Amino acid sequence: MTDNPDPNSRQAEREARKARRIAEREARRAERQAERAGRAKPARENGSPARATESPLRIEPAQAQADFDILVVGQGGGIDRQAAILAASLRRNAPGFRGRLIVAEPQPEGAWSGIDPRMSRQARAALEGVGAEIRPLVARDFGRSYPYGNKIEALALLDTGRSFLFLDSDTLILGEIGTLPFDFAHPSASMRREGSWPQPPAYRQTYASIWRSLYDRFGLDMDGSLDLSQPEEHWERFLYFNAGWFFGADGPAFGRRFRDWAVALRDDPGEALACQSLDPWLDQVVLPLVIHSFGGGRPGPGLAGLDGDITWHYRNLPLLYARGPQRAIDEFEAVAALPEIVPLLSEWEAAERLLRAGEGRRTIRPMFADYPVHAPERGIRKRLKQAELWLD
Repeated sequence: MTDNPDPNSRQAEREARKARRIAEREARRAERQAERAGRAKPARENGSPARATESPLRIEPAQAQADFDILVVGQGGGIDRQAAILAASLRRNAPGFRGRLIVAEPQPEGAWSGIDPRMSRQARAALEGVGAEIRPLVARDFGRSYPYGNKIEALALLDTGRSFLFLDSDTLILGEIGTLPFDFAHPSASMRREGSWPQPPAYRQTYASIWRSLYDRFGLDMDGSLDLSQPEEHWERFLYFNAGWFFGADGPAFGRRFRDWAVALRDDPGEALACQSLDPWLDQVVLPLVIHSFGGGRPGPGLAGLDGDITWHYRNLPLLYARGPQRAIDEFEAVAALPEIVPLLSEWEAAERLLRAGEGRRTIRPMFADYPVHAPERGIRKRLKQAELWLD
């Protein structure tokens, strides 16, 4: 007999552990939702209005609204179209929002020299029509070499000392976003992520050694960031976010640290990162360090509406129809029918096929009807590509 376990057995054990973790997270989420529903019931019995039956995911605008600004990036080539759709959904579903929607528009100079990244005339008109404030972004450090860096440099455009929420442009607003219990003094970000980074090489580095090298480099205490409920060397033990949304108390201050540390890692990754890819992961590598440095961490259950009932980061149309909630699909289709949005869909193949020709509801939705909620995205992409439905 051999002491080495069968590789297939190890894989099966890993899959089983993963399935258990997913089931436990779903159970905790259900408990939180039940608790919120229980807390809301007495208020309705005392005469407070219940949520409208035709839109059960909305929060009534009569609730207290936080005052903060939302930052998105608007750029030609489709990101401007996404920003306009986000803005229209904000107007429709968050009438009580007290802050400003600020759209950072990269300019054809600096790190974007040689290409014009500005928005189309139609997208600009749609954004201005719903009251968005467009501010020019002259990128210095990233630009065309790393377009994800737009979100890092755009933070400098915000007002000093004012709380902010950054949203990726491919996001829908589904409810009163200002009623969420943001604690801007303790920043946080999206937990809707997979174990995409790092990928420790066998026998050389571990998750712990790679992350600790980064915390040490910037003078941070990694131990205070760990989720000790997760096993050692499991990627979720370490602070890691999706950069699709994040928030803080001061955009320029947050952005300076984000930019400085991202540039430092890009220019000198160091020995621990010698085998790691930083493109496209650089923003997601640096973001947890910045959040931890400002005293933040993982979002609490009160922010479950982000990536849920209040917002949905759909990424692209095939993924929206494959795994998005029905409410998000309904909202996207409603916004797409608005007169100011219809012109933006012209010559967009994904909208022509999935929306107007109905392949999203008719083909993609049934294809993933029984698919696990937290299935890895790579498997979804593979099935869509095989069906020739992976459309940008």
